[in-house]
Amino acid sequence: QVQLVESGGGLVQAGGSLRLSCAASESIFSIDSMAWHRQAPGKQRELVASISRGDVTNYSDSAKGRFTISRTNTKNTVYLQMNSLKPEDTAVYYCKASKPTSAYWGRGTQVTVSS
Repeated sequence: QVQLVESGGGLVQAGGSLRLSCAASESIFSIDSMAWHRQAPGKQRELVASISRGDVTNYSDSAKGRFTISRTNTKNTVYLQMNSLKPEDTAVYYCKASKPTSAYWGRGTQVTVSS
C-alpha cells in the first residue's frame, strides 16, 4: 500500500504562489501515474494535473498556464507549483497515486486564496 503525505498548503493572496509537495512511501517508478486533485466546499473532487511514469503531463483547463506538476524520483516526491492563484483555487488539494489495479490518496492539504 502506498502512503502519500501532502504539504505546502496555506493562505495566500490572489496573484501569489504556492508549491505543494506529495511524498510517497515507495519509489514512484513503481507507480503508473501521480496526480493532484482538489475539492472545494460543496463541489465534487476534480483533477488538477497528472504526470505519468514517462513524464507525460496533463492539466485541467483551469490549471493550464498557471500550474506545473513535476517529480523528483530520488525523493519519491511530486510537486505542484501554483502561480497566479485565484480565489476560485481555494480547495483541499489531494495527491493520488495510481497503479494498474489500485489507487491511493493522501489526506489533503488546504489551500486558501484571499481576494
